[in-house]
Amino acid sequence: MGKIPTRCVHAGTIHDDLKKGINSPIYTSTSFEFIDQDDTVYPRYLNTPNEKAVAEKIASLEESESALVFSSGMAAISTVLFTFLGKGDHVVFQQGLYGGTSHFLNRELNRFGIEFSIAASQSAEDIGASIRENTKLIYIETPSNPLLNITDIKAVAEVAIDSGILTVIDNTFASPVNQQPCKHGIDIVVHSATKYLGGHSDILAGAVAGSKELIRQIHETGLNFGGSMNAITLYLLERSMKTLHVRVARINENAMQLALFLEAHPNVKQVNYPGLPGHPGHDIAKIQMSGFGGMLSFEVNGQDGISFQKRLKLIKPSMSLGGLETICSSPAHTSHRHLGAEGRKSEGISEELVRLSVGIEDVEDLKSDLEQAL
Repeated sequence: MGKIPTRCVHAGTIHDDLKKGINSPIYTSTSFEFIDQDDTVYPRYLNTPNEKAVAEKIASLEESESALVFSSGMAAISTVLFTFLGKGDHVVFQQGLYGGTSHFLNRELNRFGIEFSIAASQSAEDIGASIRENTKLIYIETPSNPLLNITDIKAVAEVAIDSGILTVIDNTFASPVNQQPCKHGIDIVVHSATKYLGGHSDILAGAVAGSKELIRQIHETGLNFGGSMNAITLYLLERSMKTLHVRVARINENAMQLALFLEAHPNVKQVNYPGLPGHPGHDIAKIQMSGFGGMLSFEVNGQDGISFQKRLKLIKPSMSLGGLETICSSPAHTSHRHLGAEGRKSEGISEELVRLSVGIEDVEDLKSDLEQAL
């Protein structure tokens, strides 16, 4: 199929034999004939033509054998965890997770008799030290949300392989353009496809990629949980992914320039971006990432993060990330509010911390807006 830019455009496309259109047709039916058919097609079964088209494109980009698409990132994450974990099992999570994931594990896992540990850090050594006899799965996220910490993917995969444990990674911040964890030994990749895969701040979706056998097992759980999508949203996701490479390439460039600008600014205390040479995970990121991504965070010096954001004119304070437009948020008030003050303090998330999702605008315009607000 070719390299990633080509696969973004062509992988998974449904060929229109009726009218020869170059785009995948949209199959809006929720009812399909079953007599003399090889498969029983039904949207909740995650097997409609549009579902399969998007899944094939995601698998191609992640260089995995198979994939599934869900109605949200959390639907993807929860389905994966409940596929491989049950009463009496144990799972290790790295330190520094997306707030929604943290809320899920604290709210749901204990209710089902599933034990979990949070490793002391993101290092493979600390993650390995948290493994127990009943550990079935290791879950990591790199770059992390919102501090952009880097986990050594290959090292974690090796720890898991030695112990016969499955590995799951949240690859949302990187996108498959910048990072393909399966190539480094990870078993299952999850995404909030709402972010970079969708890329236009207008759809909600999730994705899972992995081997055919693991995806088969996840599919069995998924059809019971019902986290399926409608054909029109699936088509929009497929359409959006055609431009994933060009969007992410531009976003990577802008983010690197803004990180350097902010790092040099006297009113900025700390910048978290793996592309900066001084970032503690920079050397590992250079090995496992082909680009450093469009997410960064920083602390304004002596200012409240909310007050700073209110002075922005072009950049919008808004939730979510990964769109064409540059937006910012306060993790303490949005994605990580469920952790509580003590939980955020332990994670290093301050009231001054601002998370920036860089878009495709002219970078000088973005610098000017940051400058006047700072």
